[in-house]
Amino acid sequence: MTAPLNHPLPLLELDVLRTFVAIADTGSFTLAANAVFRTPSAVSMQIKKLEEQLGRTLFNRDARSVSLTTDGEVLLGYARRLLAINREAVAKFVVPDITGVVRLGSPDDFGERVLPIVLKRFAQSHPSIAVDVVIDQSSNLRRRMEDRRLDITLMTCSHKSRVPEAEVLLTEPIVWGGAKGGSAHLREPLPVSLWEEGCAWRSSALETLGRIGRNYRVAYMSAHTAGQRSAILADLAVAPLPRSFVGGDVVVLGPDSGLPEMGTYDIAMLVTPDATAPVLAAADHIRATFEVFRETGRF
Repeated sequence: MTAPLNHPLPLLELDVLRTFVAIADTGSFTLAANAVFRTPSAVSMQIKKLEEQLGRTLFNRDARSVSLTTDGEVLLGYARRLLAINREAVAKFVVPDITGVVRLGSPDDFGERVLPIVLKRFAQSHPSIAVDVVIDQSSNLRRRMEDRRLDITLMTCSHKSRVPEAEVLLTEPIVWGGAKGGSAHLREPLPVSLWEEGCAWRSSALETLGRIGRNYRVAYMSAHTAGQRSAILADLAVAPLPRSFVGGDVVVLGPDSGLPEMGTYDIAMLVTPDATAPVLAAADHIRATFEVFRETGRF
């Protein structure tokens, strides 16, 4: 498609070109979405708009891979040069990077799975901001927020215990995790591995076991995900876990195994009311990480 000579040519958006280059570099819409802090669906919409704007197909897509077309290869060279010129121009005038410290809290389970991703992205976009991380139980993290000892925190909660001002980032099922091929769920009383008081998963597990009248004993206790998995893999006990935590040699045990459904839990975020620019920036990165998980099922 060629624009008429008397018609103004379209202007390419640098943000879209950045996404285009990320897809070309990673060979994946999903990986590119992680790199530019957008959801895969938003990335797809950006490329669709770019292809419509230029009247050319830029990527060959199949079920397993993404590759540049001939037109895409040509655009890639221009895109890299335009982005480089933009960085050079902005560096001449932009104000210094935001600086400061963000005091960030997280439960152990999500600290292990989510924080490395968030911190890596945050360091790339805000290298002058220091992050002070505290790993603790959700109930303790909430008290730290109330005492103004944290700026932002993640916490797990049930619908009953949700804090009104908390922003829910993810809701997912709680399931029983057991060893693949294991027999712990067949024993009487049922051996259960639990967290300490105040854990949303613990509360759901005990309430549902009580509702169906299933006898149980607490066979193992640990506040850490690794400890829970060890108990499960050794077939010492079954444990309530988020659905996304189960995989490999840890399998979901449901009603067909004699274990009741437990409903859902929330992972929520609390941000201090007088949040500074560094805190707000960190909160945005956390939101983007969970948005990608909702789209792809992977952190």
